[in-house]
Amino acid sequence: MREMTNEEYREFMLGKARTASLATVRADGRPHVAPVWFDLDGDTLLFMTGESTVKGRNLRHESRVSLCVDDEQPPFAFVLLEGTVELADNDPDMLYWATRIGGRYMGEEQAELFGRRNAVPGELLVRVTPTKVIAQKNVAD
Repeated sequence: MREMTNEEYREFMLGKARTASLATVRADGRPHVAPVWFDLDGDTLLFMTGESTVKGRNLRHESRVSLCVDDEQPPFAFVLLEGTVELADNDPDMLYWATRIGGRYMGEEQAELFGRRNAVPGELLVRVTPTKVIAQKNVAD
């Protein structure tokens, strides 16, 4: 196992559309994990969620999160990211990011459809500023 370079980290996060597992904390202290589609803007990780979802409520309560992105194929790799979130509703960039994330996961031919579906009232644009990143590759070597 070895640490990824910054270039390898960015390629791992952006090269293939992998789903991140987002860990949040409920108001009563119980953990919650949910899958999210994401993109990067520089070092900031972005995703969308409904403000009334468990994720959305948890993020309003506690701004610290953890995410895990992994490659389940040998020789295996993973990124663990801890950070703080900024939530935005009615963000002027919401349609841009919703479309970009939709295209990343569903293909460019469906990007606009997913963008317009997700950039609506009640949705939040979530920006995660990393405070710690662990990125490892060749775990089985």
